[in-house]
Amino acid sequence: MAIRSCVTISLVPEARGGPFVFWDDLAESCRRAKELGFDAVEIFPPGPEAIDLPTLRKLLDEQGLELAAVGTGAGWVKHRLHLALPDAADRRKARDFIRSIIDLAGSFGASAIIGSMQGRSGIGVDHTTAAGYLADALNELGEHARQYRVPLIYEPLNRYETDMVNTIEAGVRLLESLATDNVVLLADLFHMNIEETNVADALRAGGRHIGHIHFVDSNRRAAGFGHTDFAPIVAALRAIGYDKYLSAEAFALPDSDTAARTTIEAFRKLIFS
Repeated sequence: MAIRSCVTISLVPEARGGPFVFWDDLAESCRRAKELGFDAVEIFPPGPEAIDLPTLRKLLDEQGLELAAVGTGAGWVKHRLHLALPDAADRRKARDFIRSIIDLAGSFGASAIIGSMQGRSGIGVDHTTAAGYLADALNELGEHARQYRVPLIYEPLNRYETDMVNTIEAGVRLLESLATDNVVLLADLFHMNIEETNVADALRAGGRHIGHIHFVDSNRRAAGFGHTDFAPIVAALRAIGYDKYLSAEAFALPDSDTAARTTIEAFRKLIFS
């Protein structure tokens, strides 16, 4: 199977201004994604109740799109929950929220993504304790995702957003320490541009653990609006046999259509040239 293209859609008002290409109108966003030639969409909902499953299924079928993944970040942005909170009841609420997104995504054969909901250490939780909470949650939630025959996707973030895992190398160590083998890494090129010495080398080192890519330029704008050299990155993905999605988690700058069009043009040039 070849590498496929994907574009992000946010339905979360509280995330306004964040790195999502399309906003608010799921039906129109899917229509534009298909019109521009994307293979799939990645959706960022406020919660599972915001998505009517039959409606989404009909919409995807009509447009010939796949659901690549569903983000859990609204659990933090909207509900202020994450997996490293000091209170056990709050951590359970965070896990339950993620579990509900796994159920939503899994019904479409898609994965849920844990990024900002991994949390960080802080008042009442030292780094070792927070890391233990994260590992326990990944074990539980990775196994929950297994029933849908999809992995759970875990995203290393840059140092300004978490002190849990910042690099692909650290992500691999975490995954290999888990009891479950049903968690993969999301390699976000924006975070990697901050944290990795060499992005292509980091992807090669990640190897089979790489399960999703956020395809974005150095400044979190669409591919082509920053200074990232994508050719060695694509070469590294081919070297590890990557055959999943390149998903545009980028700012809608100067507007959604331009960001989406620039992304798909870069995708076609890099993947098919």
